[in-house]
Amino acid sequence: MPTKRSIFEEVGDTPKQTAAPGVIDRGGQGARGAIRLWLMALFALVLVMIVVGGLTRLTDSGLSITEWKPVTGAMPPTSAEAWAEEFAKYQAIPEYQLQNKGMTLGEFKAIYWWEWGHRQLGRVIGLVWAAGFFFFLATKKIPTGWTGRLFYIGVLGGLQGFIGWWMVASGLEEGMLDVASYRLATHLGLAFVIFGFIAWYIYRLGRSQTDILQARRNGDAGLMRLTTILIGITFLQIIIGALVAGIDAGRAYPDWPLMAGGFLPPQPFDLQPIWRNFFEDDGLVQFTHRMVGYLLFLFSIFVWLRARKSANTHTRFAFNAIIAMMLLQMIIGIITVMYSAPWQIAIVHQLGAVIFWALVLRGRFLAQYPETQTIRGT
Repeated sequence: MPTKRSIFEEVGDTPKQTAAPGVIDRGGQGARGAIRLWLMALFALVLVMIVVGGLTRLTDSGLSITEWKPVTGAMPPTSAEAWAEEFAKYQAIPEYQLQNKGMTLGEFKAIYWWEWGHRQLGRVIGLVWAAGFFFFLATKKIPTGWTGRLFYIGVLGGLQGFIGWWMVASGLEEGMLDVASYRLATHLGLAFVIFGFIAWYIYRLGRSQTDILQARRNGDAGLMRLTTILIGITFLQIIIGALVAGIDAGRAYPDWPLMAGGFLPPQPFDLQPIWRNFFEDDGLVQFTHRMVGYLLFLFSIFVWLRARKSANTHTRFAFNAIIAMMLLQMIIGIITVMYSAPWQIAIVHQLGAVIFWALVLRGRFLAQYPETQTIRGT
């Protein structure tokens, strides 16, 4: 029963009604921790998927399965007759007839398992996404505003499956020995987009919504703009790297810093129309990859120097990690070229690109949402 107030009571003396600590912060937050763990599982699976995809390309295994069967294709051949049938399908495509004629069944099985594993991993990722998304949706555990974001990851994953087959189909056409480099670049580019969205969501869900809103006020707008540009240059370099892989341009000129003794490779503009050289000439494509790599290296240093002025220890450390990975990635890239891109080194270079991508995104996140620190931590 409310206490009767005195007419002489000061207004300022009235006790304030306050909500229990954390009630407002918990409202609409859902199972942020559980969803973050689910996204971490997807993050790890997509990372493995990118690496396995790279190995599939480097071992020339991508065309070993000539059909797209999203459901029934999950079962590999289990009998001698089934293996003979799969091998016969492969023997009918140009890659076998023009490049691998005389391949034994045992050699075919080796490349078949790479491609089958790549596709199977894609199915696993799809199932993990669907199981997690629909579970959290059915139990109403998705935080407010996150349903569309999490559903979008699944849409991109489904699109990636279609693009993967669109890429493989290009290598089955008359006269083709490999998949079209343009389609390979699209496939790899979308993989990095999906990986980037998952990483960003993991970063966000690692902080409470209240913390995010408060941190936004302390964001460094200048560093955010520079890091956004860095993200753009990094993505461009990843796409060019896919073009290098698509036409085996990394094996063309194994000298550094020059190319066949000169700054430019020999006859860099022989193809007509001239724009094709930037996508199909192995020398010019590798040259472009080198030049964009130098640009990325120099701009990374510029952004790092700007980040050193940040008063936030966590932000400075994030950009220290970026520049350290940039230096390592550049060294690995040079070694890859000088040894004519053997798959053991080339795949490490691709893995380095994935790690660098995640670190740049984290740097951008902390520039926008700096972590809280004590005065002692500045």
